Amino acid sequence: MSGGGALDAVLFDWGGTLTAWHDVDFHAESLALAQAVVNADHDLEVSRARLDAAGDAVWGRSRDHHRSATVADLFTEAGLDHDPELLSAYYEFWEPHTLTDPEAGPLFERLHELGLKVGVLSNTIGPRDWHEGWFRRDGVDHLLDGDVYTSEIPWTKPSPLAFRAAMDAIGVSDPARCVYVGDRLFEDVWGAQNAGLRAIHIPLSAIPAAQVGHTEGTPDAVAHRLSEIEGLVAAWL
Repeated sequence: MSGGGALDAVLFDWGGTLTAWHDVDFHAESLALAQAVVNADHDLEVSRARLDAAGDAVWGRSRDHHRSATVADLFTEAGLDHDPELLSAYYEFWEPHTLTDPEAGPLFERLHELGLKVGVLSNTIGPRDWHEGWFRRDGVDHLLDGDVYTSEIPWTKPSPLAFRAAMDAIGVSDPARCVYVGDRLFEDVWGAQNAGLRAIHIPLSAIPAAQVGHTEGTPDAVAHRLSEIEGLVAAWL
């Protein structure tokens, strides 16, 4: 059911928005990823360095050309073979960074009570089953009307096509009746507004300089914790 006022849905970014921002040790990340390399004729450090460089290249394409990627694409970019069954070290590296904010579940429930749909759109190379598992672990999976992970579509935020895919996933059609909530002024604020949505910024993340895009948007509203979102949205209904 659509909301009775000026909105139909609220969409959320994932990392740094529904989860707390963590500074990531990229050396440790690429080392964990290298555990899945097979058929290599060099030592682990060479694989780690290649995967680190591949990560920069893949995320650079996301930032500059809004092209998506998968975990497998990192190995392809690095010129390495891998066994997906050996990605457990990489999964375990990321798991501590995936905990859902305790305020998310109550917020989703209140938004539903207001007649709004709730969705997620995340720039991620991780597969859907990882994300679904994390939401299920934290007891909020049943509160999502739809979720889109860029690892399964051709585009990343800030492409309007990524926002359209998320709207399609929750069954809404008018971007002017949607709000996007995120921690980044490029992908989440400028991107959402460029796609026709309103944008709420949660400025709690230390965005690395290499990940800052060409434009920073001016949010329609600012929240400093998830529990503040309900009041901001209710004022627009």
